[in-house]
Amino acid sequence: MPYEYETNGAAIYEQSFRMIRAESDLTNFNALEEQVAVRMIHAAGLVDLAKYIKFSNGFVTKARAALNAGAPIFCDARMVSEGITRARLPDANEIICTLHDPNIYELAADMNTTRSAAALEFWRPRLAGSVVAIGNAPTALFHLLNMLEDPTCPRPAAIIGCPVGFVGAVESKDALWQAQPAPCSIVEGRLGGSAITVAAVNAIASRKE
Repeated sequence: MPYEYETNGAAIYEQSFRMIRAESDLTNFNALEEQVAVRMIHAAGLVDLAKYIKFSNGFVTKARAALNAGAPIFCDARMVSEGITRARLPDANEIICTLHDPNIYELAADMNTTRSAAALEFWRPRLAGSVVAIGNAPTALFHLLNMLEDPTCPRPAAIIGCPVGFVGAVESKDALWQAQPAPCSIVEGRLGGSAITVAAVNAIASRKE
Protein backbone atom coordinates (compact mmCIF):
# COMPACT_ATOMS: atom_id res chain seq x y z
CA MET A 1 0.00 0.00 0.00
CA PRO A 2 1.37 3.47 -0.82
CA TYR A 3 1.99 5.80 2.10
CA GLU A 4 -0.48 8.63 2.56
CA TYR A 5 1.01 11.96 3.57
CA GLU A 6 0.58 15.68 3.09
CA THR A 7 2.12 16.76 -0.21
CA ASN A 8 1.16 20.44 -0.27
CA GLY A 9 4.17 22.48 0.88
CA ALA A 10 2.13 25.50 1.94
CA ALA A 11 -0.21 23.31 3.96
CA ILE A 12 2.74 21.60 5.68
CA TYR A 13 4.16 24.97 6.73
CA GLU A 14 0.79 26.25 7.89
CA GLN A 15 0.10 23.17 9.99
CA SER A 16 3.64 23.18 11.40
CA PHE A 17 3.39 26.80 12.55
CA ARG A 18 -0.06 26.16 14.00
CA MET A 19 1.28 23.23 16.01
CA ILE A 20 4.27 25.27 17.21
CA ARG A 21 2.01 28.08 18.42
CA ALA A 22 -0.25 25.59 20.16
CA GLU A 23 2.53 23.68 21.89
CA SER A 24 5.14 26.38 22.64
CA ASP A 25 5.07 29.07 25.30
CA LEU A 26 5.54 32.23 23.23
CA THR A 27 4.26 34.67 25.83
CA ASN A 28 7.68 36.27 26.38
CA PHE A 29 7.89 37.46 22.77
CA ASN A 30 6.32 40.47 21.09
CA ALA A 31 4.74 40.02 17.64
CA LEU A 32 7.96 40.56 15.70
CA GLU A 33 10.01 38.33 18.00
CA GLU A 34 7.38 35.61 17.84
CA GLN A 35 7.70 35.44 14.05
CA VAL A 36 11.42 34.79 14.38
CA ALA A 37 11.11 32.43 17.35
CA VAL A 38 8.54 30.27 15.55
CA ARG A 39 10.92 29.86 12.63
CA MET A 40 13.76 28.92 14.95
CA ILE A 41 11.60 26.36 16.73
CA HIS A 42 10.50 24.95 13.39
CA ALA A 43 14.12 24.53 12.30
CA ALA A 44 15.01 22.73 15.53
CA GLY A 45 11.89 20.58 15.74
CA LEU A 46 11.86 21.39 19.43
CA VAL A 47 8.92 23.28 20.93
CA ASP A 48 10.77 23.69 24.23
CA LEU A 49 13.37 25.81 22.42
CA ALA A 50 11.14 28.83 23.10
CA LYS A 51 12.31 29.09 26.69
CA TYR A 52 15.96 29.35 25.59
CA ILE A 53 15.54 32.01 22.88
CA LYS A 54 16.34 35.57 23.95
CA PHE A 55 16.08 38.83 22.02
CA SER A 56 17.52 42.12 23.19
CA ASN A 57 15.24 45.13 23.05
CA GLY A 58 14.46 46.12 19.47
CA PHE A 59 16.66 43.40 17.97
CA VAL A 60 14.28 42.28 15.22
CA THR A 61 13.42 45.83 14.16
CA LYS A 62 17.07 46.87 13.99
CA ALA A 63 18.24 43.74 12.20
CA ARG A 64 15.44 44.02 9.65
CA ALA A 65 16.17 47.70 9.08
CA ALA A 66 19.82 46.85 8.42
CA LEU A 67 18.88 44.24 5.82
CA ASN A 68 16.40 46.62 4.21
CA ALA A 69 19.23 49.14 3.93
CA GLY A 70 21.36 46.62 2.05
CA ALA A 71 23.64 45.48 4.88
CA PRO A 72 25.82 42.44 4.25
CA ILE A 73 25.38 39.29 6.33
CA PHE A 74 28.56 37.85 7.87
CA CYS A 75 28.45 34.13 8.67
CA ASP A 76 30.91 32.01 10.63
CA ALA A 77 30.40 28.88 8.52
CA ARG A 78 29.24 27.77 5.09
CA MET A 79 26.47 25.78 6.73
CA VAL A 80 25.01 29.14 7.71
CA SER A 81 25.80 31.15 4.60
CA GLU A 82 24.46 28.48 2.24
CA GLY A 83 21.23 28.06 4.18
CA ILE A 84 20.08 31.65 3.85
CA THR A 85 17.31 31.97 1.27
CA ARG A 86 18.54 34.55 -1.20
CA ALA A 87 15.05 35.22 -2.54
CA ARG A 88 13.92 36.42 0.90
CA LEU A 89 16.61 39.08 1.19
CA PRO A 90 15.16 42.56 0.69
CA ASP A 91 18.07 44.15 -1.17
CA ALA A 92 20.11 41.33 -2.72
CA ASN A 93 22.24 41.52 0.43
CA GLU A 94 25.71 40.07 0.14
CA ILE A 95 26.31 36.95 2.23
CA ILE A 96 29.92 36.63 3.34
CA CYS A 97 31.77 33.68 4.87
CA THR A 98 35.55 34.06 5.05
CA LEU A 99 36.32 30.70 6.65
CA HIS A 100 37.90 29.40 3.44
CA ASP A 101 40.02 32.42 2.59
CA PRO A 102 43.33 31.14 1.17
CA ASN A 103 45.25 32.94 3.92
CA ILE A 104 43.17 31.62 6.79
CA TYR A 105 45.49 28.81 7.90
CA GLU A 106 48.48 31.11 8.19
CA LEU A 107 46.47 33.77 9.98
CA ALA A 108 45.00 31.28 12.45
CA ALA A 109 48.48 29.93 13.21
CA ASP A 110 49.85 33.43 13.72
CA MET A 111 46.95 34.29 16.04
CA ASN A 112 47.13 30.92 17.83
CA THR A 113 43.40 30.44 17.44
CA THR A 114 40.88 28.53 15.35
CA ARG A 115 40.18 29.27 11.70
CA SER A 116 36.64 30.22 12.68
CA ALA A 117 37.92 32.94 14.98
CA ALA A 118 40.67 34.17 12.69
CA ALA A 119 38.24 34.46 9.78
CA LEU A 120 36.49 37.36 11.54
CA GLU A 121 39.55 39.54 11.03
CA PHE A 122 38.59 39.74 7.36
CA TRP A 123 35.23 41.25 8.36
CA ARG A 124 36.59 44.47 9.85
CA PRO A 125 36.46 46.69 6.73
CA ARG A 126 32.72 46.07 6.23
CA LEU A 127 31.51 45.17 9.70
CA ALA A 128 29.81 48.52 10.38
CA GLY A 129 26.03 48.25 10.12
CA SER A 130 26.13 44.59 9.09
CA VAL A 131 24.16 41.61 10.38
CA VAL A 132 26.34 38.91 11.98
CA ALA A 133 25.12 35.31 12.10
CA ILE A 134 27.24 32.92 14.17
CA GLY A 135 25.75 29.43 14.37
CA ASN A 136 28.64 27.04 14.79
CA ALA A 137 31.82 28.22 16.47
CA PRO A 138 31.97 29.57 20.02
CA THR A 139 35.51 30.75 19.28
CA ALA A 140 34.13 32.98 16.52
CA LEU A 141 31.66 34.59 18.91
CA PHE A 142 34.30 35.08 21.58
CA HIS A 143 36.64 36.65 19.02
CA LEU A 144 33.89 38.98 17.81
CA LEU A 145 33.35 40.14 21.38
CA ASN A 146 37.08 40.71 21.78
CA MET A 147 37.14 42.72 18.56
CA LEU A 148 34.24 44.86 19.75
CA GLU A 149 36.06 45.63 23.00
CA ASP A 150 38.19 47.90 20.82
CA PRO A 151 36.32 51.22 20.46
CA THR A 152 37.84 51.67 16.99
CA CYS A 153 36.33 48.42 15.70
CA PRO A 154 33.22 49.04 13.55
CA ARG A 155 29.94 47.93 15.13
CA PRO A 156 27.47 45.58 13.43
CA ALA A 157 23.81 46.52 13.44
CA ALA A 158 22.77 43.18 14.95
CA ILE A 159 24.29 39.90 16.11
CA ILE A 160 22.71 36.45 16.06
CA GLY A 161 24.85 34.40 18.44
CA CYS A 162 23.76 30.76 18.41
CA PRO A 163 26.89 28.59 18.38
CA VAL A 164 26.18 25.01 19.35
CA GLY A 165 28.22 22.56 21.37
CA PHE A 166 29.81 21.60 24.64
CA VAL A 167 33.00 23.66 24.89
CA GLY A 168 32.53 27.40 24.99
CA ALA A 169 29.03 27.52 23.54
CA VAL A 170 27.26 28.36 26.79
CA GLU A 171 29.95 30.78 27.91
CA SER A 172 30.22 32.66 24.60
CA LYS A 173 26.47 33.21 24.40
CA ASP A 174 26.29 34.32 28.02
CA ALA A 175 29.12 36.76 27.33
CA LEU A 176 27.31 38.20 24.32
CA TRP A 177 24.12 38.63 26.30
CA GLN A 178 25.91 40.36 29.15
CA ALA A 179 27.98 42.66 26.94
CA GLN A 180 25.41 43.38 24.21
CA PRO A 181 27.78 45.43 22.03
CA ALA A 182 24.94 45.49 19.48
CA PRO A 183 21.31 44.34 19.44
CA CYS A 184 21.46 40.57 19.69
CA SER A 185 19.69 37.25 19.91
CA ILE A 186 20.94 34.06 21.52
CA VAL A 187 19.79 30.54 22.32
CA GLU A 188 20.84 29.84 25.89
CA GLY A 189 22.72 26.71 26.83
CA ARG A 190 24.25 24.13 24.52
CA LEU A 191 21.50 24.35 21.92
CA GLY A 192 21.98 26.30 18.71
CA GLY A 193 23.47 25.51 15.33
CA SER A 194 23.29 26.36 11.67
CA ALA A 195 19.63 25.52 11.06
CA ILE A 196 18.41 27.67 13.95
CA THR A 197 20.66 30.55 12.97
CA VAL A 198 19.61 30.39 9.32
CA ALA A 199 15.96 30.28 10.35
CA ALA A 200 16.42 33.48 12.35
CA VAL A 201 18.02 35.28 9.39
CA ASN A 202 15.34 34.10 6.97
CA ALA A 203 12.55 35.16 9.33
CA ILE A 204 14.09 38.59 9.88
CA ALA A 205 14.53 39.05 6.13
CA SER A 206 10.91 38.20 5.40
CA ARG A 207 7.79 39.85 6.77
CA LYS A 208 5.79 36.72 5.98
CA GLU A 209 5.84 33.16 7.30
